[in-house]
Amino acid sequence: MINITNRVSIEDNEIEWQFIRSSGAGGQHINKVSTAAQIIFDINQSSLPDFYKQKLLAKADHRITKSGKVIIKCQQSRSQDFNRQVALEQFIELVKSVGVLQKARIATKATRASQRRRVDSKKQRGATKALRRNKSDY
Repeated sequence: MINITNRVSIEDNEIEWQFIRSSGAGGQHINKVSTAAQIIFDINQSSLPDFYKQKLLAKADHRITKSGKVIIKCQQSRSQDFNRQVALEQFIELVKSVGVLQKARIATKATRASQRRRVDSKKQRGATKALRRNKSDY
């Protein structure tokens, strides 16, 4: 059982693990050992609540495919176990991120003093640039 939040959890068998060869430097050892961990999680077939499913499918993330699968690959370490743990943490963070509701932004008007400060700084910057010009530029 993988706990996402206090109320949301998924079964271990809903996540498909693949261990593949890592890319990059590593010499002969890297060509023999499959240390990179890859998670494949099908959103549509999962036991997640509908709210989480809809938010995950709507999320613009390169790890979520158009067919509704989450694919997370980790090859940070030469240790398969460490890569497995990091990939699982990334997966949990991704699912947690859609469960957090952002507060609605309340539009506010800029104060008169802040508008004045902005205009004054623009005038000062323009004056500095004007001093740099040659007389022949006029």
